[in-house]
Amino acid sequence: QVQLVESGGGLVQAGESLRLSCTGSRRTGRSNAVAWFRQGPGKDREFVAGISGSGYRKDYDESVKGRFTISRDNGRDTVSLQMNSLNPEDTAVYTCAARADYGVILRGPSSYTYWGQGTQVTVSS
Repeated sequence: QVQLVESGGGLVQAGESLRLSCTGSRRTGRSNAVAWFRQGPGKDREFVAGISGSGYRKDYDESVKGRFTISRDNGRDTVSLQMNSLNPEDTAVYTCAARADYGVILRGPSSYTYWGQGTQVTVSS
Protein backbone atom coordinates (compact mmCIF):
# COMPACT_ATOMS: atom_id res chain seq x y z
CA GLN A 1 0.00 0.00 0.00
CA VAL A 2 1.37 3.38 -1.02
CA GLN A 3 0.86 6.29 1.32
CA LEU A 4 1.18 9.88 0.15
CA VAL A 5 1.84 12.75 2.52
CA GLU A 6 1.48 16.39 1.53
CA SER A 7 3.15 19.33 3.19
CA GLY A 8 3.64 23.02 2.57
CA GLY A 9 0.17 24.47 2.74
CA GLY A 10 -0.64 27.61 4.66
CA LEU A 11 -2.05 31.12 4.65
CA VAL A 12 -0.56 33.69 2.29
CA GLN A 13 -1.54 37.01 0.78
CA ALA A 14 -2.44 37.50 -2.85
CA GLY A 15 0.64 37.64 -5.04
CA GLU A 16 2.74 35.48 -2.76
CA SER A 17 4.06 31.96 -3.32
CA LEU A 18 3.86 28.54 -1.72
CA ARG A 19 5.55 25.24 -2.46
CA LEU A 20 3.67 22.01 -1.82
CA SER A 21 5.37 18.65 -1.53
CA CYS A 22 4.00 15.13 -1.87
CA THR A 23 6.13 12.30 -0.57
CA GLY A 24 5.41 8.63 -1.22
CA SER A 25 5.94 5.87 1.32
CA ARG A 26 7.75 3.55 -1.05
CA ARG A 27 9.44 3.66 -4.39
CA THR A 28 6.54 3.16 -6.74
CA GLY A 29 6.59 6.79 -7.84
CA ARG A 30 9.32 6.25 -10.37
CA SER A 31 6.88 4.86 -12.91
CA ASN A 32 3.59 6.33 -11.77
CA ALA A 33 2.01 9.53 -12.92
CA VAL A 34 1.24 11.90 -10.07
CA ALA A 35 -1.22 14.77 -10.04
CA TRP A 36 -2.36 17.56 -7.79
CA PHE A 37 -6.07 18.17 -7.35
CA ARG A 38 -7.83 20.85 -5.36
CA GLN A 39 -11.25 21.39 -3.92
CA GLY A 40 -12.36 24.88 -2.98
CA PRO A 41 -15.28 25.79 -0.72
CA GLY A 42 -18.50 24.68 -2.36
CA LYS A 43 -16.70 23.47 -5.46
CA ASP A 44 -16.02 20.11 -7.04
CA ARG A 45 -12.57 18.56 -6.97
CA GLU A 46 -10.57 19.75 -9.95
CA PHE A 47 -7.33 18.78 -11.65
CA VAL A 48 -4.52 21.28 -11.14
CA ALA A 49 -1.34 19.75 -12.56
CA GLY A 50 0.12 16.38 -13.38
CA ILE A 51 3.50 14.88 -14.16
CA SER A 52 4.36 11.64 -15.92
CA GLY A 53 6.32 8.85 -14.33
CA SER A 54 9.47 9.89 -16.14
CA GLY A 55 8.94 13.54 -15.33
CA TYR A 56 9.24 14.58 -18.96
CA ARG A 57 5.57 15.28 -19.55
CA LYS A 58 3.56 17.78 -17.57
CA ASP A 59 -0.01 18.99 -17.80
CA TYR A 60 -1.62 22.05 -16.24
CA ASP A 61 -5.12 23.35 -15.94
CA GLU A 62 -5.53 26.62 -17.80
CA SER A 63 -6.26 28.48 -14.57
CA VAL A 64 -2.75 27.80 -13.22
CA LYS A 65 -0.68 27.64 -16.37
CA GLY A 66 2.25 30.03 -16.17
CA ARG A 67 1.91 30.39 -12.39
CA PHE A 68 2.30 26.83 -11.08
CA THR A 69 5.13 24.40 -11.80
CA ILE A 70 5.06 20.70 -11.04
CA SER A 71 8.27 18.72 -10.67
CA ARG A 72 9.44 15.41 -9.29
CA ASP A 73 12.51 13.94 -7.67
CA ASN A 74 12.22 10.19 -8.06
CA GLY A 75 15.30 9.64 -5.95
CA ARG A 76 13.44 11.17 -3.03
CA ASP A 77 9.97 9.92 -4.07
CA THR A 78 8.73 13.49 -3.98
CA VAL A 79 6.53 15.53 -6.29
CA SER A 80 6.40 19.27 -5.73
CA LEU A 81 4.05 22.02 -6.81
CA GLN A 82 5.52 25.50 -6.88
CA MET A 83 2.69 28.02 -6.78
CA ASN A 84 3.44 31.63 -7.66
CA SER A 85 1.24 34.70 -8.00
CA LEU A 86 -1.43 33.14 -5.84
CA ASN A 87 -4.87 34.72 -5.78
CA PRO A 88 -7.93 34.15 -3.58
CA GLU A 89 -9.45 31.83 -6.22
CA ASP A 90 -6.60 29.40 -5.52
CA THR A 91 -7.90 28.86 -1.99
CA ALA A 92 -8.62 25.15 -1.61
CA VAL A 93 -7.55 21.88 -0.09
CA TYR A 94 -4.78 20.54 -2.31
CA THR A 95 -4.34 16.79 -2.56
CA CYS A 96 -1.78 14.75 -4.42
CA ALA A 97 -2.65 11.47 -6.06
CA ALA A 98 -0.71 8.73 -7.81
CA ARG A 99 -1.76 6.27 -10.45
CA ALA A 100 -1.12 2.58 -9.98
CA ASP A 101 1.24 1.13 -12.56
CA TYR A 102 0.76 3.83 -15.20
CA GLY A 103 3.03 6.70 -16.10
CA VAL A 104 0.56 8.61 -18.26
CA ILE A 105 -1.11 11.72 -16.90
CA LEU A 106 -4.89 11.75 -16.89
CA ARG A 107 -7.13 14.48 -15.52
CA GLY A 108 -9.93 12.38 -14.07
CA PRO A 109 -9.71 11.66 -10.34
CA SER A 110 -10.98 8.10 -10.89
CA SER A 111 -7.73 7.27 -12.71
CA TYR A 112 -5.75 7.72 -9.51
CA THR A 113 -5.49 4.98 -6.93
CA TYR A 114 -3.46 6.50 -4.11
CA TRP A 115 -4.39 9.77 -2.40
CA GLY A 116 -2.89 11.93 0.28
CA GLN A 117 -4.85 13.51 3.09
CA GLY A 118 -4.73 17.02 1.63
CA THR A 119 -3.23 20.31 2.73
CA GLN A 120 -5.06 23.62 3.06
CA VAL A 121 -4.00 26.60 1.01
CA THR A 122 -5.64 29.90 1.86
CA VAL A 123 -4.97 33.07 -0.07
CA SER A 124 -6.21 36.33 1.38
CA SER A 125 -6.89 39.42 -0.71
